[in-house]
Formats: sequence, structure tokens, C-alpha cells
Amino acid sequence: MALMDLAMQGLSVFGLGLFCVLWLMHLISIIYVRLHLHQRHPEQKQPYCKLPAVSLLKPLKGVDPNLISNLETFFTLDYPKYEILLCVQDNDDPAVDVCKKLLGKYPAVDARLFIGGKKVGINPKINNLMPAYEGAKYGLVWICDSGIKVKADTLTDLANQMTEKVGLVHGLPYVADRQGFAATLEQVYFGTSHPRSYLSANVMGIKCVTGMSCLMRRDVLDQAGGLGAFAQYIAEDYFMAKAIADRGWRFAMATQVAMQNSGSYSIGQFQSRMIRWAKLRINMLPGTVVEPISECFVASLLIGWAAHHVFRCDIMVFFFCHCLAWFIADYVQLRGVQGGALSYSKLDYSLAWLIRESLSLHIFLSALLDPTVSWRSSRYRLRCGGTADEIIDV
Repeated sequence: MALMDLAMQGLSVFGLGLFCVLWLMHLISIIYVRLHLHQRHPEQKQPYCKLPAVSLLKPLKGVDPNLISNLETFFTLDYPKYEILLCVQDNDDPAVDVCKKLLGKYPAVDARLFIGGKKVGINPKINNLMPAYEGAKYGLVWICDSGIKVKADTLTDLANQMTEKVGLVHGLPYVADRQGFAATLEQVYFGTSHPRSYLSANVMGIKCVTGMSCLMRRDVLDQAGGLGAFAQYIAEDYFMAKAIADRGWRFAMATQVAMQNSGSYSIGQFQSRMIRWAKLRINMLPGTVVEPISECFVASLLIGWAAHHVFRCDIMVFFFCHCLAWFIADYVQLRGVQGGALSYSKLDYSLAWLIRESLSLHIFLSALLDPTVSWRSSRYRLRCGGTADEIIDV
């Protein structure tokens, strides 16, 4: 009996500690968003004419309805000196024609098209980028995914954060306003659950980087073996960030978000993407197995049980009150990441939030039970530590 009482007390302490940690994360992310993102007049740390030259590496595969408009935003950047290196793996990829069209439309922009890639490992993105990386002219490289769109001053914002001791500048991933409930679901996730973990980790000194839009020092990457050294990993962004941090460099975050604007999206695609990301986290960082307790419903049950044991609260009353507080805090944060009014109603937000939270445990369990991922028309079997083997169908 004494042992049982001791276990109950330990679980109660754990539950109350979980409450403090999770709400500290809420508070940190909400405050950071309000103070740092969407600054109307961000500090100009370097004179415009002295901003460093940048090589933009753009990995492309396939065409969606928004590709040409997304790419065009990079051709109209307001920046003193940069080059655009467009990378397509296959000569018959329809993205080749899109690139040629933009090259013809903007002849004054320093831009080149690389076709064919270079096989240096299992990661198709790295293989695609290798010829451009080897041919890049400048000391700063900006790797930016195909589905990202930018504003005219986005690169200026990134470069302004690249101060003397900073080796990598990244943008908080978010989603552009688009039509349909699937777009709302994506925006709710990237405006609530994702930034809560992403921002609080970075504020507390934990290196958390998503490689959708990253400006990096090329000489630091070269010290780590160059871009090809990361081709053995599927989650190359995590290991590039780790290599930069291991060499004593700091990270900085842009004041603008990395705006995803893919023209192809659905609830099924969103769920598949979340499962793939969860599989990568589980294999890179085994501690990720405790991730479900950071989700609203599981956390509310655990904390509600602890509150009942310590304060004699009704568990279900506490559960619903805690979920409501979480729901409101997420809405406040989402508005902050959006930088203004949402493009959908509060009812749409409520439904998307409820579905996202309900899917979280299913996504985690699906990732835990299957160590294979599908990415860019290939399948891989993940190995502990972040490496992977490509699955060749015979």
C-alpha cells in the first residue's frame, strides 16, 4: 500500500510538472510571436548596399498550380546581389518548362537551370541540389523548398539576421491563405501545435530547424564535408543544423514566416506528411516516444488525473476546462502567426482544431508501427540515428 501511495504521488507530481512545462511553452511561443514576427520596421543590421551576396538553391520536382507564381516571387526580390539556381532531376520533368519560361521572362536576373543532379547518397533533395551547390558563386547559400513563396524583402530580412556569430537563419514554417478545409487544417497545425514546440525549443536553446527556408554559411557546411555529407540522411535539415551548431555557430530566426503555398493539398496529404515527419523524429531522437503527452487531449487527461489526486477536482470537469483553455491559447497564437485576421470563420477554426488534435495520436501510432517512408516517388526504411536504406522493388 505504501508503495502504491508513493507511485500515485510520483504520478501526481509528474502531471503537475507537465502542466507547468506545457503552459510555459504556450506562454513562450505566444510572447515570441508577438515580439518577433511580422515586424513592420525590423532593425536594419546592415546597410542595404552592403548586404552579402547569396546563392539561392531551389529544388524542384513536378508542377502544381501555384509553382510558377511561387517561383516568380524569387525573380522579383528586392536584393542587391543574388543568384537563382534552379534544380530539376529529370529532363522530362514539366518543371523544366516552367523554369525556362521564367528565365526568358527575367533575363536580367542572374539565374541558371541545372538538370540531372548528382548521386551522392540516398537523399533525393541533396542529389538534386549537388551540381548547383558545387557551382554556386557566393558564400551564403539559401536552400528554399519549391512550395515556398516570398515577399520582395524576404531575403533582406534573412540576411539582416546573419550577423557575425550566426551560421544559420531559418524561418518559422507557416501556410498561405488558400481555399478549402484542407488548407484550413494545415494552417491551424502550422499556427498552433508546430510553432508552440518550434519556438519554445529555440528560445530555450534547443536547436530546432525545419529546412523549408534556411540561409547558411557555405564555408561552415564545407567544414562538415559539404552538402553531400548529409545525403545519407532523409532529414538532412536536422543534421545540417546540428553540424553548424556543433562548430560553435548560433542560429537566428527571420521576422517573416516561411510561407508554404503548395497548389496541391488535401487532408490525406496532410496526414501522410505528418506521419512521415513523426517517423523521422522517432528514428533520429528516440525521446520522441513521449511526444503524445504534449498533445492537448492526452495531456489534459494526465493533468486532470493529477489535479483530482492532489486537489480532489472532478477529472472530466478539469479535462474540458483545460481543453478549452488550450483551444483559446492556440487561437491567440494562430492569430499572432497569421499577423492579422484569419481567412476563415471561428467555426472553421474550431472544427480544424478538433480534427487536428483528434488525429495526433493516430498519426503518432502510425509512425511508430511502420519504419518505412515514401518521399519523392521512392521508399526508404529508416534506421536508428537518422540514416535510411532505399527500398528497391524487384
